[in-house]
Amino acid sequence: MNRNVWLLFVAQSLNQGSAIAFVSMSALIGYTLADDKALATIPYALQMLATMCASIPAGILFTKFGRKPTFLVGALCTLVGTAVCGLAVFRADFSLFCLGSLSCGSVFGIGQHYRFAAAEVAGPTHRARAISLVMAGGVLAALLGPELVKQTKDAYGPLLFVATYACLAVLPLIGGLLIAVTRLPPAPPPVSSPTPLRVIMARPGFVVAVIAGLVAYGSMNLVMTSTPLEMRLCGFGVDDSTDVIRMHALCMFAPGFITGRLIQRFGVHRIILLGGVLTIACAAISLTGSDKIDFYAGLMALGVGWNFMFVGATSLLATAYDSSERMRAQAANDLIVFGTVASTAFSSGALHAAQGWVALNMLVVVPVIAAMALVAWHRRGREVLRRR
Repeated sequence: MNRNVWLLFVAQSLNQGSAIAFVSMSALIGYTLADDKALATIPYALQMLATMCASIPAGILFTKFGRKPTFLVGALCTLVGTAVCGLAVFRADFSLFCLGSLSCGSVFGIGQHYRFAAAEVAGPTHRARAISLVMAGGVLAALLGPELVKQTKDAYGPLLFVATYACLAVLPLIGGLLIAVTRLPPAPPPVSSPTPLRVIMARPGFVVAVIAGLVAYGSMNLVMTSTPLEMRLCGFGVDDSTDVIRMHALCMFAPGFITGRLIQRFGVHRIILLGGVLTIACAAISLTGSDKIDFYAGLMALGVGWNFMFVGATSLLATAYDSSERMRAQAANDLIVFGTVASTAFSSGALHAAQGWVALNMLVVVPVIAAMALVAWHRRGREVLRRR
């Protein structure tokens, strides 16, 4: 179990490294290539839309062929998408860049299942720790992705980021090799009378987990996507915004080394609630000013808040289905969660352009409070059942 979880940890690091590099570059490239600057975040939004749309096909592929073959297909698609994005930047073609973003997004949808694969490898006893450890692979990604952008962004003369995409093409090749030697569970056996999906989705644990997950990811994404744009307007350069995104990404994933233990000790509901408090703190910090330290502090609080909420939501989700239901339940969860992420990515640039940075941050407060209330209700319901 340890060997396979650690291999998934490294594979997740490479997958997330590509994703974080894309976040660091996407809005800036979109801003440069798009005639209408309000469309700057559209490529990233299309990436998230593809992540959402890949959820159902990924679930079908995982069910039919198993984890390993589907992850290998994802690595190949990452290579193709990276090449298309690099060509688009070379040709200064906004439409082609959007197409490449779609391809990369579909792959990230498959990569989201690394956390589910970790839960299956580890078993119920160590599930929360395995999920949080694999997601902690983002720590390496947070170091790798932004640093790769900084070191290669202008290596191809005046054409920014062309060399970066060439370097990013190496990551899925290494990730594919790691997956090839990882022992993963086979495809689940067919079930003669599967539980209807509507029954699974009606379970309180499923509902609460999905809402906590979509609020966590949607709130984080709404703010993070516009951060490079706001920093640009405040007079900061690419290296400055890349450093902030890197610190944010570190705070997203570094807690993964302990989040599983915290969940085991304090309970999944308390950790989700703490994540909500930190996310609201990010919105409060946005009111304090527009210095570099303000961006650092806000995005760091947002990163840790996302980790606690999202890892907690994933752990809670794993209690809402049995082994025969897992693929469909996971696919439905990711379809809903990343549908929300896509909508926030589509709206982030327009909201930032129309309403400004402070208003965009304050938009996350109400849904976070609503999600926290639902989590608290579910926790109280479980306590009542235990007393009985």
